[in-house]
Amino acid sequence: MTVVFVHGVPETPTIWNDIRERTERATVALRLPGFGSPRPARLRDKDAYADWLADELRAIGGPVDVVGHDWGGHLTMRVVSAYDVPVRSWVSDVAHGWHPDYQWHEAATLWQKSPEGEESLAGLRESPSGSGHTFGDFLQPRGMSPELAKEVDATHDAEMSAAILALYRSAWPNFHADWGKEFDRPAAAPGLILAPTGDPMAQPAQDRDMAERLGAQLTEFDGLTHYWMLQDPDRGADVLRRFWASLPS
Repeated sequence: MTVVFVHGVPETPTIWNDIRERTERATVALRLPGFGSPRPARLRDKDAYADWLADELRAIGGPVDVVGHDWGGHLTMRVVSAYDVPVRSWVSDVAHGWHPDYQWHEAATLWQKSPEGEESLAGLRESPSGSGHTFGDFLQPRGMSPELAKEVDATHDAEMSAAILALYRSAWPNFHADWGKEFDRPAAAPGLILAPTGDPMAQPAQDRDMAERLGAQLTEFDGLTHYWMLQDPDRGADVLRRFWASLPS
């Protein structure tokens, strides 16, 4: 049974390397279109990206265990709640984004505006890595490794900026407003919600509420931030193994 990892914004599949090395199973790390790869014309909003992920999971053959981070987590939650896809289990670390009371962070609300969003991302894209004004520079305090930060900055081009704007602008005011209407009850597949409480953008109370709503397990990563899989891959891999071991074979 394959484990499928899905990265978020503004990342690449490299984010999962340490976890994959500790996963004693077949794994696949998908690359979101536009994040270092071409983005088909049809991928213009979050719904089209969810369609894409559902197609990718069907092509792998199932059932699969899906682990999503950041936007990869949002897309994973959408797929398991609204698509006929052979998923045995799902994991997400951003379930609070689906809470009725969730409000987007400052950067997201900026990107949802025009031309402010375009100007913001152009500034991040055009600044040299290490200048203090790139994606990698801003994300290292949240746990992104220097190596991945450089890769993200090298990958960030106009196509990635356009993909980011498309995703965030189609997710206003939050996921509960539309997608959440189909995912406000226990999911068909068992789920695990991860809550890294050291993240300055953490919403652990909303994560706990979503876990109860969805009938999902909950693990809080005390002391870890948004990039828990890079900060403590041993701990992250152990939590995933124990979750999978709890599932019916």
